[in-house]
Amino acid sequence: MSNSSSISQFLLLPFTDTRELQLLHFWLFLGIYLAALLGNGLIITTIAWDQHLHTPMYFFLLNLALLDLGCISTIVPKSMANSLWDSRVISYAGCAAQVFSFCFLLGSEYFLLTVMSYDRYVAICKPLHYGTLLGSRACVHMAAAAWATGFLNALLHTANTFSLPLCKGNALGQFFCEIPQILKLSCSHSYLRELGLLVVSVCLAFMCFVFIVVSYVQILRAVLRIPSEQGRHKAFSTCLPHLAVVSLFLSTGMFANLKPPSMSSPSMDLVVSVLYSVVPPAVNPLIYSMRKQELKDAVRKLMTGWFSESLNCSSASA
Repeated sequence: MSNSSSISQFLLLPFTDTRELQLLHFWLFLGIYLAALLGNGLIITTIAWDQHLHTPMYFFLLNLALLDLGCISTIVPKSMANSLWDSRVISYAGCAAQVFSFCFLLGSEYFLLTVMSYDRYVAICKPLHYGTLLGSRACVHMAAAAWATGFLNALLHTANTFSLPLCKGNALGQFFCEIPQILKLSCSHSYLRELGLLVVSVCLAFMCFVFIVVSYVQILRAVLRIPSEQGRHKAFSTCLPHLAVVSLFLSTGMFANLKPPSMSSPSMDLVVSVLYSVVPPAVNPLIYSMRKQELKDAVRKLMTGWFSESLNCSSASA
């Protein structure tokens, strides 16, 4: 028996014990990570560079891309390193940092998606008041509120979780540090404090979910009242990427946390955790770039400019 004061490291759940499959996992995660870096990096650079994209919708999209980059960078590099070096170890401080960063970024992303649903609601249902309700100052305040709420939520959960005495070993049943897995190592009734915080967080998340649903019900009603088919298509096209991202985020997260015990197994838990923690940050840029023509045009213009500059530099040096 040991307590948390004597634990200097945790053991993460490996994807496999076979060396060949460990290397396959490394290369697979490397591909996903590079795709997420490229996609989100292009979105951030393009929106910051193109003056035409300095609108509330793209300002929130830039924040979403930053959060996606942070989320996947918190988990994937450590998992890749463990597979490459055939290790399961993560330090106590590293585990605490991973829990805080993941809770902070994931929570902020959920609150930001809620804010983005309000942006779409105002754009479709109250277009004449869009500039007033979503001015630059209001957008900065809403984005800052999403980040600050995620930070406070993560700070409370991390401080409370790592203040618990841990006396059931140091092996976690997950490939990254996750609060439910750490709570399983606690032998104290103090974990009820963390369960109380989780209940509060779930209630807050449910309120955000209701807000998103109500917003899209109002948006759907407004779109169906648009007389022209072209107008309805344009309105839907501005909302579909956000709705797809929200659906992916919520469906994977809910399935990971609400799946029945009969479906729970180490291999299933690993697959599900990858679906909600790794896949969305890599897929979100693809969803937005496929549906936003002006974003695709801006990316194309940016890439053409870079290519022309590199050719000019090459010719000048020659």
